Amino acid sequence: QIHLVEFGGGSVQAGESLSLACVSSGGFFEYNTMGWYRQAPGKQRELVASAGPTGTLNYADSVKGRFTISRDNAKNMVYLQMNSLKPEDTAVYFCNAHVHFSALDYWGKGTRVTVSS
Repeated sequence: QIHLVEFGGGSVQAGESLSLACVSSGGFFEYNTMGWYRQAPGKQRELVASAGPTGTLNYADSVKGRFTISRDNAKNMVYLQMNSLKPEDTAVYFCNAHVHFSALDYWGKGTRVTVSS
C-alpha cells in the first residue's frame, strides 16, 4: 500500500509561481512512475507531468515550458514547480504513483491551486 501526501498549493495571481511537493510512503518509490494530475471544476482529471523510474519526463502540452517535475528517490519525494501560472491552471492537483509491477495507481487527496487574473 502506497500513501501519498501533497504539500503546497494556494492562491496566486497570473504570472506568479507555486511549488507542489508530494511525499510517498510504502512500496518501492524508485521503481514507480510518479506524476501530477489536475482536475478543474466540471472537467476530467488530466495528466500534468510525470517522471518515470529511469528519468523519463512527460508533460502536457499546456504546461510545457512553464512547469517542471522532479523527483528525489532518496527522500521519496516528487515536486512540481509551476511558473508563469495562468487562470486556466486553476484546479485541484493530485499526486499519483503508478506501480508498473502491478499496474496499480495510488492517489493523494489533492491540493488546490487557484490562479486569478
